[in-house]
Amino acid sequence: MSVLKNKIDFAVIVSVKNANPNGDPLNGNRPREDYDGFGEISDVCIKRKIRNRFIDLSKEDSSIKLFVQSDDKTVEGFKSLRERADSVEELKAAEKKKDPEAFAKIACETWIDVRSFGQVFAFKGSDVSIGVRGPVSIHPAFSVVPIDIQSIQITKSVNSVPGEKKGPDTMGTKHRVPFGLYVFYGSINCQLAELTGFSEEDADRILWALRSLFVNDASSARPEGSMEVCKVYWWKHKNKNGQYSSAKVHRSLKVKAKTDTPRNLEDYSIELEHLEGLEPEIYDELV
Repeated sequence: MSVLKNKIDFAVIVSVKNANPNGDPLNGNRPREDYDGFGEISDVCIKRKIRNRFIDLSKEDSSIKLFVQSDDKTVEGFKSLRERADSVEELKAAEKKKDPEAFAKIACETWIDVRSFGQVFAFKGSDVSIGVRGPVSIHPAFSVVPIDIQSIQITKSVNSVPGEKKGPDTMGTKHRVPFGLYVFYGSINCQLAELTGFSEEDADRILWALRSLFVNDASSARPEGSMEVCKVYWWKHKNKNGQYSSAKVHRSLKVKAKTDTPRNLEDYSIELEHLEGLEPEIYDELV
């Protein structure tokens, strides 16, 4: 695989309809929002969805392996990161020799998410702590305008244990955003790609994951079809450092609401500022 030689910037526009895109556990699982009322999807949540798409891909291509896997998506059946790391004999040998460079190299070669996003390897009982910086950086997603949040009361229809009596405490609350348009940005750094071995093929897989971000992601909070990738903008520069800064590239995408209460995608205007010598590839959702 050839190491990435051209800097990449990207932007993703996501629509939300009657769903909770990313609940805040410290706020009753209400959709995340900042102090100004703009909706937010954390970068951690977005990376989790990308990893889940990689896990789906790994079922078709055994050469793709993930280090960080959620319990409901795990492939090999390991219950902890320590167990997954110990399953690689070369990694155990490098840790025993206290060789951080060899350890990082083996980890990057083994797991696509490590060479993409980086990883801190620090396990209880081990005197070796190793950090890997990944080339793929992703911003949190924010809504274009402040979001409305609707809440409904729900009740439990059955008892959890024998003899339990349903009472007022069996009631709960669900939250949803009637409609929101979110945008997030990211970049892929060539210098860090050289250190981790992140390749052109890995970049294509990131693009594939972004375009299919919500495939196999449905839940009670996010019913099938309620989350959609509207557009993916993929700027591939002509050199390692990029023709423009990532900030300027990201700023060239301008998404604005045309009404005070936008309720669908048509209520927004999407414009691209021209950057000399740098035109993005534009993709729809992968279906």
